[in-house]
Amino acid sequence: MTTFSEDSHPTSTSESQLEESLSETDLSQQEQGLESPLDDSQGTEQGVREELQIFQDKYMRLAAEFENYKRRAQRDQSDGIRYANESLLKNLLSTLDNLERAIQCGKDAGASGSLLEGVELTHKQFLETVGKLGVRQVSSTGSLFDPNMHQAVAQVESETVEPNMVVEEFQKGYFLHDRILRPAMVTVAKEKSDQTETISTQDTGEEGGIQT
Repeated sequence: MTTFSEDSHPTSTSESQLEESLSETDLSQQEQGLESPLDDSQGTEQGVREELQIFQDKYMRLAAEFENYKRRAQRDQSDGIRYANESLLKNLLSTLDNLERAIQCGKDAGASGSLLEGVELTHKQFLETVGKLGVRQVSSTGSLFDPNMHQAVAQVESETVEPNMVVEEFQKGYFLHDRILRPAMVTVAKEKSDQTETISTQDTGEEGGIQT
């Protein structure tokens, strides 16, 4: 009987320890079960924020591209209206040139009277009319040569005019607003080149010494 009572005491102790271990395991699993949904919720929220930021960046880029496109379209439309008569005005410049030649020929021939005055008046009105459409003359003679406005047809050496300065104008140039309609045909000065004369010495047949 004594032996039986001694064996039963350790058995009850081990059972209580086992029950405590099982209860702790269940509690730990329950805590992990509570923490897992919380972690998933935080991860989902972070993913949504990142995706939202990506969409916002795409929207901002798309909005900027559309704004640039709208500005280009407006500028192209404005230029199309502003320079709609460019081809017509360019073709009319030859008529303007002929009027200027007629005036110059009349003056060179010493002509005077109503005919010359009529041509000069026509030329003046012609300039005023195209001027209202944005046409203006290019400044040439006495100005610095600019390849955007001038077309050099010849170069001349000059001691009085600085190099790359326009010396003479053969044909007037014109702007249409801020765009070149026709470049001016000009002569440009260049630096005078130094030409060295070669002096050849000829044998005179004279020999040094005292001649008798």
